[in-house]
Amino acid sequence: MNQYIQAVPLEKSYRLVNHGPTTLVSAASGGEQDVMAAAWACGLDFSPPKLTVVLDKSTRTRELIEREGRFVVQLPTVPQAQLTHYVGNHSLNDEPGKLQTAGVEIFHMTGFEDLPFVAGCAAWLACQLIPEPHNQTSYDLFIAEVIGAWADSRVFRSGHWEFASADPALRTLHYIAGGQFYAIGDEIVVNEQ
Repeated sequence: MNQYIQAVPLEKSYRLVNHGPTTLVSAASGGEQDVMAAAWACGLDFSPPKLTVVLDKSTRTRELIEREGRFVVQLPTVPQAQLTHYVGNHSLNDEPGKLQTAGVEIFHMTGFEDLPFVAGCAAWLACQLIPEPHNQTSYDLFIAEVIGAWADSRVFRSGHWEFASADPALRTLHYIAGGQFYAIGDEIVVNEQ
């Protein structure tokens, strides 16, 4: 496991997604695992921490989540732009070797060995599905409680992102369209009044 991965207190875990990054969602069931890209992920609540993510009906990742009720939301970094685009545009339903072709490296966190975590990301959130069948069926909207959180300490320290002082390769991605991403930008600080 990467020596820079540090646990994030659950009460601070919403900060990992509050800047609107593109995410990778991974899940496993019955010896099968998948990873997909999801641009529509958002923090929902603080205590207990919750998030939402939109998962299309056609994805195998969604099927695995619906079977097991657990998944991981992680934040890919600049060097993972091609990987992110690939897993977001190819389905395990059509391409059994999708993860290998994309170069996805899976690892496991202690206490969460049933979940596939994607190596090289800036942060990871282990999630427990809160079943909401109407939202899931009608809107593809999934709600989950965050049950574990970690971040790369080179870019997230003391409960805050440190993009301005970290290696630019550790910046998170923001998807626009047509294979175009932006990396999180420069810091702007305002005085509190």
